[in-house]
Amino acid sequence: MTQYMPLFRSCSNLRLVTQLHAHLLVTGRLRRDPLPVTKLIESYAFMGSPDSSRLVFEAFPYPDSFMYGVLIKCNVWCHLFDKAIDLYHGLVSEKTQISKFVFPSVLRACAGSKDNLGTGKKVHGRIIKSGVDEDAVIETSLLCMYGQTGNLSDAEKVFDGMPVRDLVAWSTLVSSCLENGEVVEALRIFKCMVDDGVEPDAVTMISVVEGCAELGCLRIARSVHGQIMRKMLDFDEILCNSLLAMYSKCGDLFSAERIFEMIVTKSSVSWTAMISSYNRGGFSEKALRSFSEMLKSGIEPKLVTLYSVLSSCGLLGLIKEGKSVHGFAVRRELDPKYESLSPALVELYAECGRLSDSQTVLRVVGDRNIVAWNSLISLYAHKGMVTEALCLFREMVTQRIRPDSFTLASSISACENIDLVQLGKQIHGHVIRTDVSDEFVQNSMIDMYSKSGLVDSACTVFDQIIHRSIVTWNSMLCGFSQNGNSLEAINLFDYMYRNCLETNEVTFLAVIQACSSIGSLEKGKWVHCKLILSGLKDLFTDTALIDMYAKCGDLDTAETVFKAMSNRSIVSWSSMINAYGMHGRIGSTISTFGQMVESGTKPNEVVFMNVLSACGHSGSVEYGKFYFNLMKSYGISPNSEHFACFIDLLSRSGDLKEAYRTIKEMPFLADASVWGSLVNGCKIHQRIDIIKAIKNDVSDIVTDDTGYYTLLSNIHAEEGEWEEFRRMRTAMRSLNLKKVPGYSSIEIDQKVFRFGAGEEYRFGTEEIYRFLGNFQNLTLEADYYRLTNDKHVIDSNSHWLVRAM
Repeated sequence: MTQYMPLFRSCSNLRLVTQLHAHLLVTGRLRRDPLPVTKLIESYAFMGSPDSSRLVFEAFPYPDSFMYGVLIKCNVWCHLFDKAIDLYHGLVSEKTQISKFVFPSVLRACAGSKDNLGTGKKVHGRIIKSGVDEDAVIETSLLCMYGQTGNLSDAEKVFDGMPVRDLVAWSTLVSSCLENGEVVEALRIFKCMVDDGVEPDAVTMISVVEGCAELGCLRIARSVHGQIMRKMLDFDEILCNSLLAMYSKCGDLFSAERIFEMIVTKSSVSWTAMISSYNRGGFSEKALRSFSEMLKSGIEPKLVTLYSVLSSCGLLGLIKEGKSVHGFAVRRELDPKYESLSPALVELYAECGRLSDSQTVLRVVGDRNIVAWNSLISLYAHKGMVTEALCLFREMVTQRIRPDSFTLASSISACENIDLVQLGKQIHGHVIRTDVSDEFVQNSMIDMYSKSGLVDSACTVFDQIIHRSIVTWNSMLCGFSQNGNSLEAINLFDYMYRNCLETNEVTFLAVIQACSSIGSLEKGKWVHCKLILSGLKDLFTDTALIDMYAKCGDLDTAETVFKAMSNRSIVSWSSMINAYGMHGRIGSTISTFGQMVESGTKPNEVVFMNVLSACGHSGSVEYGKFYFNLMKSYGISPNSEHFACFIDLLSRSGDLKEAYRTIKEMPFLADASVWGSLVNGCKIHQRIDIIKAIKNDVSDIVTDDTGYYTLLSNIHAEEGEWEEFRRMRTAMRSLNLKKVPGYSSIEIDQKVFRFGAGEEYRFGTEEIYRFLGNFQNLTLEADYYRLTNDKHVIDSNSHWLVRAM
């Protein structure tokens, strides 16, 4: 048989293998000798013909365990995992001694599919029974199998039971953690590996570098880079490209550029990595310059390079350059059927306003690349072009292009409006019929129903989800909080906390907002405590806490939170200014505004709105005029809300003529909020003559603000103008508007009690009214005593004046 081994090695194609097979068949060597049969099985599989391998195997009358092992290994090569496992079951049924050579291949077959985890565990049991569980290759294969099927706990048990842990075992466990998204655990294991004295090689370091890139922590990234430098590992192109991508994902573009300059011979992969890094960092112009330098250096760009460059052109709105890149791809025939570049081309033309060209690309692509369709639908939804997004979705369905979960989620997101919720329900029905639903789609439906005000429908979707991730819990929590269902939001958070479910910054933001809405100070403090213990405090949660404490009446704690912040955004400053304003602290408001400007933070529209509101609360007209005029110095044109707030300030102070003059000088037509501020001021100061003078202006306005119609109708009722009163109420009914009843809330013994206007049947109502009656009597007695005392003082002063005269 040894004379045929060189012949097997020289077979460079399937035809030569077939000829050798025929020769062996004619000479009769395949009937009794298992060695040439085994080599033929291996050769056919190597040439990409696993079916021929199986036929050779089945033709041999007495296959041994080794031959089974070779065929199993060949099927694994060809990714025929189920067939490999079937062969293993056949070998087991033979009840012969199984060679340990078989087990690594079978375990790799089990690792090829999570559905075969049960089979893998049975194989593990047989390995233990066979007494080969301490074989290093088998142990590493078990690590791979458990890691690739997502069963990290069992992988770690196998690792902990290994008597000798070499570099391959450590690297396998690190890679398994990274593949399953457990980046922090992977880095912890890597640290243990280094502490254990095992020297990592370049392959391990590449995995660790990629993990740091996913984590996005610059401090850890630099530490790993330092480890590579200390170990004097060769900085080959693959490692450098990984480091480059790591630094760009961690936001350190300068270090990424330095790594790029270290690469002596830059390939298209290196250039593409640098171009992608510039895009990721928002430096699209540098990305285009790098592409130009790449072409000048004679490096031929790949499809992925062109994809990044097209994205740069789209972000910069450079349609001419984008079409040039498109033409380059066409001339080089890099993507003749647009199967790879179509999403980038669709985004390029859409970003540049060439929607017809985007749709032309889609027509060419057809159903070959659903990502292109998804890109345009998502872009439409993001830009608020909901009609176009939904029309495109309908066209997909009409052309029998099966939408995937991303298509459905983007289309559902486009329906986040009460006017489009019926279309959203139809897409929901499509999801149920086609059974194309995953967590992404379910969360989008919860979000859509919540933003449309249909919290009950959102709850129905939420209740039907069996496995809920933190995103699902947060979606429902935010839905409750945003729709005023604050108690439900707090109860849901309590459930999450009691059951030790995962929480993050978004979770705490939603529950803090809920506490703020109902003024629950004690609950807010409790949430604040849990936030500190969780270690999730950040800029956004601190800003939310400032707002919560201010609205709950605890301005001192709001100040404490603000002063403890190491970094402050424009939103943080704005929240503190608003907090002082709602408590009438105009001096602190002005002082905080000055500190913000001195810190280098430029005020925006919201900051000025909060300052004007503070002036309104304190009645500081002069300050209000100053800051209203100051807006222009910062390049800010007052919008309708600024004018409404300023008019309200002037009107409440009695300067109605100035308020009316300001309205007439507005650069745009005044809306209901502006006129409403003036009318309210006229009502306060009993200037019905002005109301009559502006009657035509205020009567022709159509709005969905119930307060505006209620104010006008009440004024007409007070003046006995019942016809106008009925006209206002009719206008409200025709627009399906209802007066929102006012309410007050108070927290007693960590319970929030709400009292709504017109509501009579409340807990403790009789006791409350009895107390108010007694309080009124006490007040009258106090007033009588004060008046009597004042009269006595006046009489005394009169006698003193008489004596002085």
